[in-house]
Amino acid sequence: MFALTGKVALVTGASQGIGRAIAVALAAGGARVALAARNEQKLAEAAGQIQSAGGEALSIKMDVAEAEQIKAGFQQVLAKFGRLDILVNNAAITRDGLALRMKLEDWDTVMRTNLTAAHLCTQQALGTMMKQRWGRIINITSVVAETGNAGQANYVAAKAGLIGLTRAIATEMASRNITVNAVAPGFIATPMTDPLPEKVKEEMKGRIPLGRFGTENDVAAAIVFLASEEAGYITGHVLDVNGGMHMG
Repeated sequence: MFALTGKVALVTGASQGIGRAIAVALAAGGARVALAARNEQKLAEAAGQIQSAGGEALSIKMDVAEAEQIKAGFQQVLAKFGRLDILVNNAAITRDGLALRMKLEDWDTVMRTNLTAAHLCTQQALGTMMKQRWGRIINITSVVAETGNAGQANYVAAKAGLIGLTRAIATEMASRNITVNAVAPGFIATPMTDPLPEKVKEEMKGRIPLGRFGTENDVAAAIVFLASEEAGYITGHVLDVNGGMHMG
């Protein structure tokens, strides 16, 4: 089940963390994977991990905040593989601060990277997917898009916007056999959470009914499912991967 043999996937923000885990999992499922991010060294390491396991990977240096780089990156995918079946919009940044004092630059930067970029990447993917009459677009949102979070008005708004974008494009593309879904991770153990004091980690775990942080592979497994043939009757959905901390 959930075989992706013959499919081509592109994952943004794929050089580390959740994005890298997603790329590796898609490759393990049989997909040929294009990995896009800004850090060329980390991209090469991630692509090497896939290739060492017998998979096929393409590294693309791409800043998703730049429309021309997005366009050029998708052209590289089509030149290399001739098609694109799966798009995972994962790239994201934070510029946290209380709403009262949030700089316009910090608002605009987060919106452009976390929301506008997903729209632009989706636009680039839809042409080939419509011709194929098959496609999977998966947007990585967040539990805070559903619950809110102090000090992250820009991030929360962008991630909530991804949910709206998901449902709008899902409605537009359903007749072309293109599904569009979102995955909303909760607290996930990553290098970003490792430095947190143990007291803070325990307080965070106390908000999770399953009593543990999620892993990058927990999120990646959800992506593989939504990218598969077996998920073909699911569209416009937000799949929560949060250990039960938000049930809605």
